[in-house]
Amino acid sequence: MIVLKTHSELEQMKKACRISADALNVAEEIIKPGVTTREIDRAMHDYIVKCGAKPSFLGLYGFPASACISVNDVVIHGIPSGYRLQPGDIVSVDVGATIDGYHGDNAFTFPVGDIAPEVAELLRVTRESLYKGIEAATVGHRIGDISYAVQSHVTPYGYGIVRQFVGHGVGRELHEDPEVPNFGRPGRGPRLAEGMTIAIEPMITLEGDDVTIDADKWTTRTKSGKAAAHFEHTIAITKDGPVILTKR
Repeated sequence: MIVLKTHSELEQMKKACRISADALNVAEEIIKPGVTTREIDRAMHDYIVKCGAKPSFLGLYGFPASACISVNDVVIHGIPSGYRLQPGDIVSVDVGATIDGYHGDNAFTFPVGDIAPEVAELLRVTRESLYKGIEAATVGHRIGDISYAVQSHVTPYGYGIVRQFVGHGVGRELHEDPEVPNFGRPGRGPRLAEGMTIAIEPMITLEGDDVTIDADKWTTRTKSGKAAAHFEHTIAITKDGPVILTKR
């Protein structure tokens, strides 16, 4: 069931989204060679708690950390560890916060120093595809219009689109209806209505759509072993157009 939010509910939700966005800023400030992914997770955890909120991911379905931190070929759900970032790595940070009964959810892929040109282009195109999807998120359109906007932007580059995992509604639950795939046909799926709040999150790879999941049952990697990028915003559908609630 898709839950539409009232104006007052959106105002409440903005607080969670602002904390989630600011947590990514905290991550960006400390990401550099030599920093461990566990240290990044701890910094974001401490910031979220300092704001009077709770990390949305911690304990969710048994996840053991406050953020998913995914390096290089890890698409999503990377578990923070003692791994020290190396020059040339890319690190996707996905984090959410909950406060006053609502969640925010966002992600960004950061370069660690100078990165390979083909990887830099992957990050650029994936981030662009997120905003193409957001532009399509207008009242009267359908979920498939968002999906197609993302897909049609990345496929000319020969990139893969992860199909096993998709975007989703956000609100009182971190994961609500509807699902928001990064592939699809325009004019299909649920119609977008004022008050919908959704997370659009392209997960795009240098090569291939297929992923594998490690023995930890979380860490999701590209089957090709090539790099992956992940960008995400929580947005609201309004009569005046889409509003990015997790704008940094």
